[in-house]
Amino acid sequence: MRKNIFSVFSIIFLTSFSVITAQSRDLEKLTSEMLLIADNFAAPGAEGAAVQSSAGWFSSARSLDKWQVEVSVYGNALFVPNSKQNKLITNASLGNQHPRESNILNIQGSSNALLPTVFGGDTDVVFEGEINDSNFPFAFKFDAIDGLNKKIIIHPFPQVTVGLPYGTEVALRYVPRVVIDNVGVSTSGIGFKHNFAQYFKYSRPDDFQVAAVVTYSNINIDYAYAPIEISASGVNVLKLNRIDVKADLWLLQALASKLYGDFEVFGAMGVTSSNFDYSMGGGGSLLLPLNNELVALGGNDVKFKADLGFNYYVGNFKISSAFTAGSFFNANLGLHYKI
Repeated sequence: MRKNIFSVFSIIFLTSFSVITAQSRDLEKLTSEMLLIADNFAAPGAEGAAVQSSAGWFSSARSLDKWQVEVSVYGNALFVPNSKQNKLITNASLGNQHPRESNILNIQGSSNALLPTVFGGDTDVVFEGEINDSNFPFAFKFDAIDGLNKKIIIHPFPQVTVGLPYGTEVALRYVPRVVIDNVGVSTSGIGFKHNFAQYFKYSRPDDFQVAAVVTYSNINIDYAYAPIEISASGVNVLKLNRIDVKADLWLLQALASKLYGDFEVFGAMGVTSSNFDYSMGGGGSLLLPLNNELVALGGNDVKFKADLGFNYYVGNFKISSAFTAGSFFNANLGLHYKI
């Protein structure tokens, strides 16, 4: 009798375990497919923020005098190319997240769709999915995330630069969190510049100047959007209403400039190394594993950039303009005052 009871309980346990495992596997697949959607949407925004945060640190290879202070106000204009406004997604690319297994998500009524990134516009694309569990099956659908419909992103910020001994400068910038069009952005950073022309024999301030620049920036971006909800039998499986991006950016740059009276030309070549961390805001039982997987999605991104700019001096004032070419085109305009 006891043996029979044990056998019955064993069958029940094994059956329950297989049901839970099947459901859990489907949720894992759903998580991986949601990761692809989140990455396609957020990655161009993080990349653009990195370009803007690396612009405008120093506009001349010449050094400030020791303990001289320069107060600056900058305005960045990031121009978003069409390739960064939309991203093609296919049912096959969703399936590539778990090869040799069927999709959980599919594009409703199509095998592919051009979805907006955070810079893109509105979309009518709908995703549909189904959890195929014999004891707990459910189907669902949700609208794709709409973008901001932005082709130009304006980002103003202040900066203070101080001249240090030995032809070195330190620059500090900080912008508290500001929310515009459901997007919150905050940034802070520190940069150093060291002039090498001082080591050239007979070098004068109006001669050709060269310097090395290293900077660090921290960027935090959050975007609130119309909620995406997946529920079954009254259970909140997943609700998403915000995506957060945190980025650490390093810039290493060679800077050169030449003064012609009150007019100065400068150019720079550099490399940026950025680390991005993503997280989603909302709720539901799937949110925590989704955010755990998003941690691994971030990673490091290395980009090369080139700057060309011009300065105009009027007394203690300086007007600077700089243009950055890279994965994005960025224009920077600055007003500086030396104390």
